[in-house]
Amino acid sequence: MYKHFFKRAIDIAASGGALIVLSPVLAAVALWLHFANKGAGAFFFQERPGRGGRIFRVVKFKSMNDLRDAEGNPLPDRERITTPGRFVRSTSLDELPQLWNVLRGDMSLIGPRPLLPRYMPWYTEREQKRHDVRPGITGWAQVNGRNLISWDKKLELDVWYVENMSFATDCRIIMRTIRNVLKKEGVVADKKENYLDIERMNKKSRAEALNNIDNQH
Repeated sequence: MYKHFFKRAIDIAASGGALIVLSPVLAAVALWLHFANKGAGAFFFQERPGRGGRIFRVVKFKSMNDLRDAEGNPLPDRERITTPGRFVRSTSLDELPQLWNVLRGDMSLIGPRPLLPRYMPWYTEREQKRHDVRPGITGWAQVNGRNLISWDKKLELDVWYVENMSFATDCRIIMRTIRNVLKKEGVVADKKENYLDIERMNKKSRAEALNNIDNQH
């Protein structure tokens, strides 16, 4: 009953109420980022797979400007992230606009984080189960390591949540999320990107190379 009715009802009530209560904060952060990003805008939109693999546009506060080099290529992330952008990342304020995605039904307050569409072919059959539920603003993997754990561990935690979803589990995640945000645990504002598809492609190539060597002996 919780999974199929009450969870969505809570999402609607909580996200709608939060958007109203936090509207002054959202407006202030948006204005701050608008000027800090030098005309690049305050919001970042990106396509992500949701429940059932359906693609939707996730919205976040934009923490980087659009500065480019002489050849027109974007500068490295560490050179484009602004001081306000680093602040909203470290405090997780950049996630707040996703309350709109929750209200729309694209996301839930709690669930596996929506990842890049290009990762989908690289999930194992078990890992595909993360798309059996709506993705969340926070989730079991986020309160158990977030950016500090491996992809394999992160995806396993996502599947664990799908298989053990309950009101009690969601309450635990909310409490841990509040604690982690206040203590800034698991947050790396200037983290080096580690892409799942590249990691698994390299792993597959290494395995095939070793297999070829074994077959030659």
